[in-house]
Amino acid sequence: MGRFEEDERRMPLSRRQLHRGVEEGIFPGAVLLAAREGRILLLEACGRLSSAPAEPAVRVDTLFDLASLTKPLAATMAVMRLVDRGRLHLDQPLETILSEQQAPEDKAGLTPRMLLAHASGLKDWHPFYRDLAGAPAEDRRQAVRRAILEMPLVHRPGQATLYSDLGFILLEWIVERAGGMPLDRCVREGVYEPLGLSEVFFWGGAVPAHRSRTTAATEYSSWRGRMLRGEVHDENAWFMGGFSGHAGLFGTARGVYALADMLLQHLDGRREDIFRPGTVRRFLHRQDLGDGTRTLGWDTPSGEHSSAGRFFSPQSIGHLGFTGTSVWVDLDRRIVVILLTNRVHPSRENIAIRAFRPILHDTVMAELLQET
Repeated sequence: MGRFEEDERRMPLSRRQLHRGVEEGIFPGAVLLAAREGRILLLEACGRLSSAPAEPAVRVDTLFDLASLTKPLAATMAVMRLVDRGRLHLDQPLETILSEQQAPEDKAGLTPRMLLAHASGLKDWHPFYRDLAGAPAEDRRQAVRRAILEMPLVHRPGQATLYSDLGFILLEWIVERAGGMPLDRCVREGVYEPLGLSEVFFWGGAVPAHRSRTTAATEYSSWRGRMLRGEVHDENAWFMGGFSGHAGLFGTARGVYALADMLLQHLDGRREDIFRPGTVRRFLHRQDLGDGTRTLGWDTPSGEHSSAGRFFSPQSIGHLGFTGTSVWVDLDRRIVVILLTNRVHPSRENIAIRAFRPILHDTVMAELLQET
């Protein structure tokens, strides 16, 4: 038996499964973090930053494009901050927030609560980066927002749920109006800097070379004519300057964990510096809107076929990112499991992570629960 096989057999099953994910082509590289009650019990990196020859190995401090984890970890936290300080109300109509912009009648009554719970009636996605390609760079963000207001709804607000990037693009606008500053500054000054957190951030323009070299590559973009590395994968976010409320956040596994653990600490009342505990409880409570089971900004386990697997309690929150990222938090057991991958490299057509992720979660949870 070779040395690698000997070392692999000594690993817990969850670590072995993570490495198998690389071997079986589910993703080029990954970082897995698992924690319980404030203690990181598993932190494992495997694979390489891209499939290029002699590419550096993924490390535990590798940066990943977090994709839609931007929704709960940036846009939602910015809204929480504004609600916490009385500058925004969850059931405040859109027409009173966007006072200078006439909201069409069908959208005038949309509220932050509806947008956060994906019950607004807005479409799920639209290729603004193609339809508005002629807009000057400085006008693109506002052009996308106006286009969303002009689009017909797919259902009456509050009637049903449909996961929507468009809703979180509008939430970025709401944060700007209610907070008086851009989303990236709002969440940086209100959440990340008070935590001393430098491992989660937005990139809006050119990426520093030293950052790019430590970032996992995502997809080859025929539209941009290059392999993406250190610039946002999402086309609409890139079109709007590198980020919006739905995508654009980059971070490490430890950085994502710091934000998840911060929520748990506020939920327990062990800290009150970023949010009031009552505000956190409101946001993490399931909403009775439409046919969904979402909280404000977060998903919950969907039952038998949940990406969280079988062992997260019903009192859990989580979210996925298109690039191959995920975070799940069991609020009852105070367990956090984070999986960061670049499964879209070199192509988004690789969807093997859908079957892999719940199996890995089941293995990690079984190991953590066995320790109790």
